[in-house]
Amino acid sequence: MRTIRIYRPGNAAITTFCFFLASIQMVAGAETTNAADNPKVRARELGIAPGILPTGPLNAITDVAGVRVGHVTVIEGNSVRTGATAILPHGGNLYQDKVPAGLHVANGFGKLAGVSQIDELGEIETPIVLTNTLAVSRGIDAVIDWTLAQDGNDEVRSVNAVVGETNDSTLNDIRGRALTPEKIIHAIQSATSGPVEEGAVGAGTGTVAFGWKGGIGTSSRRLPGSEGGYTVGVLVQSNFGGNLTIAGRSIDSESLRRELAAHEGVGSIMMIVATDAPLSDRNLERLARRAPVGLARTGASFSNGSGDYAIAFSTAMSVRRTAARRARVSAYEELSNDAVSPLFQAVAEATEEAIYNSLLMAETTSSYNRITGNEVTIEKFPIEAIKRKPAPNMPKSGTDL
Repeated sequence: MRTIRIYRPGNAAITTFCFFLASIQMVAGAETTNAADNPKVRARELGIAPGILPTGPLNAITDVAGVRVGHVTVIEGNSVRTGATAILPHGGNLYQDKVPAGLHVANGFGKLAGVSQIDELGEIETPIVLTNTLAVSRGIDAVIDWTLAQDGNDEVRSVNAVVGETNDSTLNDIRGRALTPEKIIHAIQSATSGPVEEGAVGAGTGTVAFGWKGGIGTSSRRLPGSEGGYTVGVLVQSNFGGNLTIAGRSIDSESLRRELAAHEGVGSIMMIVATDAPLSDRNLERLARRAPVGLARTGASFSNGSGDYAIAFSTAMSVRRTAARRARVSAYEELSNDAVSPLFQAVAEATEEAIYNSLLMAETTSSYNRITGNEVTIEKFPIEAIKRKPAPNMPKSGTDL
């Protein structure tokens, strides 16, 4: 997975400020450490493996065959820290070969474009783009421009662009609207299968979660062969508050107390769920409803000011809504209701782990907040607060139960 990074630093002093890594003050009064002592690691490297199901080979949404992810990261001067992330259900013409999809809104204080058509038709016909709150319209323009330019779309007159957001204004000059459609198209065009870059990248460049640096995170689960051997992958854009809880243990309740005292706790999360299981849009909506189960396990508050959205889609060829199938009465393969429970388990586990990865893979980020006039540093979550030995019977990546 290739990332396009756009840096436009100002003078030398600003450049130094932009890439300054503040020292980390550990939870519960531990001593200060530095970036070398607090490296980027994924949850499993610390022995944190939520649930009972094994992961796919990459432990990423791209373990679902055909799914592609791309980022564009925009860092300009001392105050722009933003970007966009694109998720493509497959590498073909998405408008012509639509995929069934379902949507769930846990709390609707957000700006998610394209929701009514997903609800009405149960399908997605474009890349899914994640970005910041005031760049949603730019994301729509990018998706439309990209879609109209695809071979075979010469007569297309209507495009339902799916664009989600979280608000990165703590670290980003969101009112400056640095993202353009041309930049966001870079994220779509660069999307590939393979490992997914996580942390402060793409749509996660300027996000904050639980008072620490949030970002992009991903994880996957694979069902045993006896349950179909299907894969579920999740990608999140974390930017929310609550009582951070990891593997059932409260890590930093003081952050939530401060938020509640200040009547804050606002924030959002976008959760994208992919699977190769042949599901109807009805059962994909049910799949999307299970993503907040994993979100809740991390201690999320689901506050009034939070936009908590989950979109689920299937890449299975047998349920793909091709032009030929849409032109006539067609029969679709469909997994039964009784068979989807293991997929529900997989979504909850992968969502929880993806959120942990979004924190653990992020970097301390500094910026100048033009709205408040203050310099801001959001620190990387201190790994020492949770470091422990791997569980002895942890399922291995890429293996069956």
